[in-house]
Amino acid sequence: SPQLLKNLNVGTAASNTVGYTPLYLRHEPIQHPTLQTFLCVCIRDTDTHVRDCVRSYTEDWAIVNRKYHKLGTGFNPNTLDKQKERQKGLPKQLFEADEIIDGTSYQDDQDELKRRSMSIDDTPRGSWACSIFDLKNSLPDALLPHLLDRSPNEEIDRNNEDQRKANRHRELFALHPALDEEEPIERHCVPDVPKEHFGQRLLVKCLSLKFEIEIEPIFASLALYDVKEKKKISENFFFDLNSEQTKGMLRPHIQTAAISTLARSAIFSITHPSQDVFLVIQLEKVLQQGDIGECAEPYMVFKESDAAKNKEKLEKLRGQSEQFCQRLGRYRMPFAWTAIHLMNIVNSAGSLERDTELEISLSERKGSWSERRNSSIMGRRSLERTTSGDECCSLTGFRPATLTVTNFFKQEGDRLSDEDLYKFLADMRRPSSVLRRLRPITAQLKLDISPAPENPHYCLTPDLQQVKPYPDSRVRPTREILEFPARDVYVPNTTYRNLLYVNPQSLNFANRQGSARNITVKVQFMNGEDPSNALPVIFGKSSCADFYKEAYTSVVYHNRSPDFHDEIKIKLPASLSDHHHILFTFYHVSCQQKQNTPLETPVGYTWIPMLQSGRLRTGHFCLPVSLEKPPQSYSVLSPDVALPGMKWVDNHRGVFNVEVVTVSAIHTQDQYLDKFFALVHALDEHMFPVRIGDMRIMENNLEAELKTSIAALSSSQLEPVVRFLHLLLDKLVLMVVRPPVIAGQIVNLGQASFEVMASVVNRLHKYLDSSQDMHGRNSLLSSYITYVFRLPHTDPNSPSPGPGALGGSVHYATMARSAVRPASLNLNRSRSLSNSNPDISGTPTSPDDEVRSIIGSKAMERSGNRMSSHTESASFLQSLTGRLPTKKLFHEELALQWVVSSGSVREGALQQAWFFFELMVKSIIHHLYFAQRLESPRKNRFPERFMDDITALVSTIAGDIVSRYQKDLELVERLNTSLGFFLNDLLSVMDRGFVFSLIKTYWKQVSTKLYAQQNPTLESLRLDFLRIVCSHEHYVTLNLPCSLLTPPASPSPSVSSATSQSSGFSTHVQDQKIANMFELSIPFREQHFMAGLVLSELSVILEPDNEVMFGLHKKVVNVVHNLLSSHDSDPRYADPEVKARVALLYLPLIGIVMEALPQLHDFTESHVQWGRPGCPQGGAAGGSGEEADGDALISQTVAMAIAGTSAAPPMSRPSSFLLNTQTGRQHGTFSAESSRSLLICLLWVLKNADEMVLQKWFTDLSVSQLNRLLDLLYLCVSCFEYKGKKAFERMNSLTFKKSKDMKAKLEEAILGSIGARQEMVRRSRGQLGEQPGAVERSPSGSAFGSQENLRWRKDMTHWRQNSEKMDKTRAELEHEALIDGNLATEANLTILDTLEIVVQTASVTETKESILGGVLKVLLHSMACNQSALYLQHCFATQRALVSKFPELLFEEETEQCADLCLRLLRSCGSSISTIRAHASASLYLLMRQNFEIGNNFARVKMQVTMSLSSLVGTSQNFNEEFLRRSLKTILTYAEEDLELRETTFPDQVQDLVFNLHMILSDTVKMKEHQEDPEMLIDLMYRIAKGYQTSPDLRLTWLQNMAGKHTERTNHAEAAQCLVHSAALVAEYLSMLEDRKYLPVGCVSFQNMSSNVLEESAVSDDVVSPDEEGICSGKYFTEAGLVGLLEQAAASFSMAGMYEAVNEVYKVLIPVHEANRDAKKLATIHGKLQEAFGKIVHQHGKRMFGTYFRVGFYGTKFGDLDEQEFVYKEPAITKLAEISHRLEGFYGERFGEEQVEVIKDSNPVDKCKLDPNKAYVQITYVEPFFDTYEMKDRITYFDKNYNLRRFVYCTPFTLDGRAHGDLHEQFKRKTILTTSHAFPYIKTRINIIHKEEIISMPMEVAIEDMQKKTQELAFATHQDPSDAKMLQMVLQGSVGTTVNQGPLEVAQVFLSEIPSDPKLYRHHNKLRLCFKDFTKRCEDALRKNKSLIGPDQKEYQRELERNYHRLKEALQPLINRKIPQLYKPVLQVNSHR
Repeated sequence: SPQLLKNLNVGTAASNTVGYTPLYLRHEPIQHPTLQTFLCVCIRDTDTHVRDCVRSYTEDWAIVNRKYHKLGTGFNPNTLDKQKERQKGLPKQLFEADEIIDGTSYQDDQDELKRRSMSIDDTPRGSWACSIFDLKNSLPDALLPHLLDRSPNEEIDRNNEDQRKANRHRELFALHPALDEEEPIERHCVPDVPKEHFGQRLLVKCLSLKFEIEIEPIFASLALYDVKEKKKISENFFFDLNSEQTKGMLRPHIQTAAISTLARSAIFSITHPSQDVFLVIQLEKVLQQGDIGECAEPYMVFKESDAAKNKEKLEKLRGQSEQFCQRLGRYRMPFAWTAIHLMNIVNSAGSLERDTELEISLSERKGSWSERRNSSIMGRRSLERTTSGDECCSLTGFRPATLTVTNFFKQEGDRLSDEDLYKFLADMRRPSSVLRRLRPITAQLKLDISPAPENPHYCLTPDLQQVKPYPDSRVRPTREILEFPARDVYVPNTTYRNLLYVNPQSLNFANRQGSARNITVKVQFMNGEDPSNALPVIFGKSSCADFYKEAYTSVVYHNRSPDFHDEIKIKLPASLSDHHHILFTFYHVSCQQKQNTPLETPVGYTWIPMLQSGRLRTGHFCLPVSLEKPPQSYSVLSPDVALPGMKWVDNHRGVFNVEVVTVSAIHTQDQYLDKFFALVHALDEHMFPVRIGDMRIMENNLEAELKTSIAALSSSQLEPVVRFLHLLLDKLVLMVVRPPVIAGQIVNLGQASFEVMASVVNRLHKYLDSSQDMHGRNSLLSSYITYVFRLPHTDPNSPSPGPGALGGSVHYATMARSAVRPASLNLNRSRSLSNSNPDISGTPTSPDDEVRSIIGSKAMERSGNRMSSHTESASFLQSLTGRLPTKKLFHEELALQWVVSSGSVREGALQQAWFFFELMVKSIIHHLYFAQRLESPRKNRFPERFMDDITALVSTIAGDIVSRYQKDLELVERLNTSLGFFLNDLLSVMDRGFVFSLIKTYWKQVSTKLYAQQNPTLESLRLDFLRIVCSHEHYVTLNLPCSLLTPPASPSPSVSSATSQSSGFSTHVQDQKIANMFELSIPFREQHFMAGLVLSELSVILEPDNEVMFGLHKKVVNVVHNLLSSHDSDPRYADPEVKARVALLYLPLIGIVMEALPQLHDFTESHVQWGRPGCPQGGAAGGSGEEADGDALISQTVAMAIAGTSAAPPMSRPSSFLLNTQTGRQHGTFSAESSRSLLICLLWVLKNADEMVLQKWFTDLSVSQLNRLLDLLYLCVSCFEYKGKKAFERMNSLTFKKSKDMKAKLEEAILGSIGARQEMVRRSRGQLGEQPGAVERSPSGSAFGSQENLRWRKDMTHWRQNSEKMDKTRAELEHEALIDGNLATEANLTILDTLEIVVQTASVTETKESILGGVLKVLLHSMACNQSALYLQHCFATQRALVSKFPELLFEEETEQCADLCLRLLRSCGSSISTIRAHASASLYLLMRQNFEIGNNFARVKMQVTMSLSSLVGTSQNFNEEFLRRSLKTILTYAEEDLELRETTFPDQVQDLVFNLHMILSDTVKMKEHQEDPEMLIDLMYRIAKGYQTSPDLRLTWLQNMAGKHTERTNHAEAAQCLVHSAALVAEYLSMLEDRKYLPVGCVSFQNMSSNVLEESAVSDDVVSPDEEGICSGKYFTEAGLVGLLEQAAASFSMAGMYEAVNEVYKVLIPVHEANRDAKKLATIHGKLQEAFGKIVHQHGKRMFGTYFRVGFYGTKFGDLDEQEFVYKEPAITKLAEISHRLEGFYGERFGEEQVEVIKDSNPVDKCKLDPNKAYVQITYVEPFFDTYEMKDRITYFDKNYNLRRFVYCTPFTLDGRAHGDLHEQFKRKTILTTSHAFPYIKTRINIIHKEEIISMPMEVAIEDMQKKTQELAFATHQDPSDAKMLQMVLQGSVGTTVNQGPLEVAQVFLSEIPSDPKLYRHHNKLRLCFKDFTKRCEDALRKNKSLIGPDQKEYQRELERNYHRLKEALQPLINRKIPQLYKPVLQVNSHR
């Protein structure tokens, strides 16, 4: 369509438009009055050099603008601001995830509920009525219109599509954050406009100067000095702050003051700010009699306060002053000075508040510098805060400060030189300054110092030119003060400036006869010898005229050898002649007024000629002084020459030191440059012989000289070369283009010029490396090319008005001068000649041409009037030959020189290839423009020869790149990018086919090398090259997107013919193979050349086996991403049709990404699915650590396999993953970021490509390929899931924690913590298999290798720009979330579009039905993710359409998916957003309806929904029953309004279902209330599960939920029990279904694992038979399901450390596997068994299982917990305090802290004594209790801690109520508790169902104590290995002195007498025997101890033994006393026997 072509800019003209704009602006903000005044001079003197200089500063620039250049990727980067711009007006997407955040009020309701009721039984499970009442009263959501209409599928699809396509966001990439790469390689910075150099600028305003007395005018000057460099770094700024009245004293001497001299503020520029810069203020006054000390005395003596007292004295002084002013007004004397240390001001001003007042004084009393602010002394340190070295001192950001300088030092007459000043300044920085000791002159000078504004108003340059803006010339101006930088500054001249500074330094008249004491020097600038020849070019100082003819130095009173500190500033004339000189006249000034003495007497003369051999003389001079006036024509000689007959001071010795400095844009001050320019100008003028210095060069040896001078340029100094860079390069270009004619010969200087250019460019590169951009382009050079360079023949050098028209022609071998406009020249007419005119192509056609051109030039030379000859000769020639003379074209010459160069020259050119390339391109464009060829066809724009040169050049350079990349990588990188930019530029001007052939040349060379050795460095270079070439703004057009691929006509079409013909845009050819468009086929790559290259690179690098290129993934993906992102935002392709065309270029991308699928980062891994019913831990613990070993948990994949689904399971990728997660990933994975970029590119193609084309292609794909595509979409869903505001906030805080692991941090932020952490952890554990080089490594360790590495170093990443301000603002976070939400929505809608196309494909081709499962899977997955309301409504619409088209799909094939769908729909029914609810309830209703229509019964959906609800409620944290209730009501409403099915049972069934669901809901609301109370929660779940005893599926679900909750709280034993119960339940039903010998019989088989299991047996009456529809159809009710559950149980037991139980589980499993002959599984199991038993052995004595407590609740507040007692199982080693603290805290929070009390004792609680308003908790530690007979079975630690039902605790008491008493009254109560189930059970607290008490008498208590002690002794004695410490502790406790009381007291209390009560005989005897045993054990222990101790413990052992014997003696009588009564009967009986 024409519209299409228009938008794609097809056709040659559009794509090569070169907007060529001559600029008429000067970019400096300075007007150039100088130039106007000056041009007259030029034209008068016609000094060609001056003229050239001025032209170079004033000429218009020729800047090339490519019309669409800004749309190429190089200029159209996706910057943050641009993104922001494109993101304007995005709708805010509603996400449930964000809604929840604001649900605070909802939370409060929950808390309220908690407080209200604690009872579970408020609404017993049968009160249907009340819950139905609730339901009936709730409001439904809006019903969807037409939902129940039966419309044809096509119509439904069409409606859905129209709605889906409406209001879509057009630009996908606007929503995707820009890539965080360093500056993209193709970015070409526009160089800075050449402009005047300024350092950091400082504005100093002088406000006032006040002395104690005001008697005369005082003149001040400011200048900057650098102490370290010992250099004055600015010119003087003169100002005067005298009152008008005081100024009046000088009236006779001052003409009217020019406004420029009244300035009181100045702008100083400092290029190298440092701690050594001082602002020096010098004061002068009118000369008067007396030395400085005398004159300063009054200022030091008088005080302002005493003015009245000293009135007369002051009057007298004032009178004297007036006399001096009258008489000596024109002379000055030094008076005082002071200095300010600049950096201190800047630094302290930075630290004080704004507009700080600083006082700087030198106080006599303290003798210290101080800075006073508000008269508070800030202490000495502040002003001395000077540091060595150039600390980085910045003058830009400080706060303005007002300074008051209070002290001045008087000048010393003999210490005025600069040397002395530097000494003083250096001394000032020392703490004990000599200056401190001097008496200061007190005064007040107020200054303002601030950073200079950008464009100050009323500003004058150092040349007194006005700077715009200058609104009014009557306003007091600000002066710019010229800087003399301390070190060289390299900046080319851009403005005309020509100044001379004369600094007289010292004079020595000591040996001069006669009186010469008060000496002044008069300085004049003369252009002849007559006094009248003095030029008015000396700048005035302050309050005077602008210019003077003379200047006087200050006078030092009575000093014959004065030093001077004056600076005389002179404005140099543009052209100097030999007569210009500076004349110095020395005068003696008589201060006293005597009769007939003249005011001034000349006492000497000397001079400096300005030119020496044609060069300006500057520097230090030590001149002799003549006593008399110099003779005639002295000015051409130097005073060093002794002229005959002249008298000289001191025998012609040098006595006068003076320094002359120039700041000039005319004089180079470099001999080599001077010589070169002089020779060139000689050629210009044709003036021979040339005088250079002392040489005279004749015409015949000019050529040799010229060549040597060109070569010698390499040795010139760098600074002048840079200053005159523009001129120098212009001249060199001129030499190349127009070889001069010398002595009738054309001299070819091309080679010489080329060499010198290369050398100059390399010098700049080498020494000025700081001013380079990232491609190594020196900014000075690139701005020369961009702005200044133009072809010489375009000089506007014709008599046309305008600044450049300087008149005069130049004699060269051609007349190719053309102006931009004048019609008088013939070049512009050359168009009228035929286009085949050989001249225009520049090939010399015959020798005649050469001759003709020479004749032509000769004719021009002889003509008198240059200008006319210029035109005449041309027309004459033309009439003669009919054509113009040959001229060389710069680009052709340049290419030629480069190709033929060799050796170091070639090397030099390669080093800076970019420069020559860019010159060439600009030259080409200019040539085309001026020859008006931009419109002509490209094929014949250039001669063959030039094309060949270019080809040769590209080819050799490619060769260099390939051969040298390992040796000098840095050079090769530069060369490579330069070549890329060059070809990119050529695409705009040359024939496209030709440029493509060049690209191909490069490509072939690199490919050949890569074929030989794979090297990522080289590949990376090629990517850079490709990326640069593709950044062309017409990239799309160049790829011919409009032509679909035509089948090749010839067997192997040549690329150039296929691509360069514009006929490539052929019409549609319908019969072609669609496949070609989607594969990188030959036709594709020929048709779409560059896109073909990009995609080939992508596919090669992503090749999974291509290990070497691994590090380049990110880089190559970025190339594609960058291109697409640029197309996306390109206004030319905004039209959807056009975008579809552009997308055609990238169709093969889809295939490439599908291939790469296994390598992509798995975004699904960490995706915790919202409670899946099937997920073993109920989804809550998505990532329990066991997933690592593939078999431990039953994974989704296995479960799916069990369910018999054909599609690849959702959590897995290509089916190879099924067995083990590690196998699928032998290849390195991509980083998450690269994967994300690649996927967004894929989505862009899918979004923008033509749907018909896609559909055709999908039809051709095989089922497995389509499945792979679906897998890819599945991954996309996870990848672009919305992260939610929370994630952004979390990320925000994360981003700025300066963690050591930057990398992790970045990944984390990019992914919003999705998977990155796990990914890294996985990597670090090496679980990815040891692939060579983990993910981010740099290939081959090369210096730059993969960009993946670099990115952590650079601070370029887009989202890290915030790291300066620590946190993002709220608004930014909101914005990020907004963008992310829109991206997620758009990405998912695109995926949905694609799914729709796939479904259509499936409908068309019957064979594809099998892929619908996959489509459904992706749909479900997308529902499971965080989605916006907008997406979900489209998604549900698609889902409804899918189900109505293929109902049997869900209800017969994909049953597992049906369950999943029910869960997703129910989840959405509970959404807080009403549109989501409306659509979800509609979908759910239709689902039931369709199920019903298939079989009059929708049992399947019923069951799935019920199960889903349970699972949902069990696991979802933030689930709100209110919303779900509304959805249920909506479903009821649909059922009531559904007319079609009114007569069936359907409405009733729906109602039943809804009520049942509502019931479950109410139950689970209760659970909600107890969310915080884990025990209560588990109790509730337990109860709900019990309620489902009759529906095994649901009971199983709830057991799963409980297992999940337990795992969350790391109760692994309980989780294992839940799994065992689940398995038992499954086994029960399986045994009913099928009778298989090897399967467990039912619960009975599981008894060994837990005695509680029997409750799962299905024996009650209401058991459903498992073969009923919809019952036991879950995936677990299969053999594999059972195996899975047991596997999980084993894993949980193992985590709980109960390895014995693991064995029991496997005992059940092994027969199953044996029956299946599954050796692999058996091997695994036995491995695990070995591990388990190994651990039992290994951890012997180290396992801890649990601690038990009895907890009783008392008080009505507890609801149904009141008076309940439980045994709680707590984690091992829980202290009583801990559980007590936990429960007290928990209930305290619930009822209020003062309401809860913990009962401290464990006595029985009497309820009557408790406060009824409080809640009491009693907690007691209990231990497992075993009867003696049990102990023989419970042998190991495990036995004693498993299957526990009885517990015991003891309470001591005495009969009178105290707890403790003496031994004989101490009783003990043992309480034994029995629980309802054995621990461990499926919950952690179990009710106590039985209690019994046993009371022990005091004697029994004693027996127990003694038995315990004896046991301890025995244990310690026989311990192995023996432990001496422990043994000694026990011994000490038994026989140590201190505790003799212990055992001994017991014996004495109970054994001393035979008890009176015969009942106690037995006890007495038992105790006696205990003691016997005890003493025996003590003896053993002592013996053992003796063998263990060292010599140092001998004494201790003896002590123990002594104690033991004492004890034994004391016990002896007691132990031996037997109770006769006990022994009598026994003996009697014996006697009877």
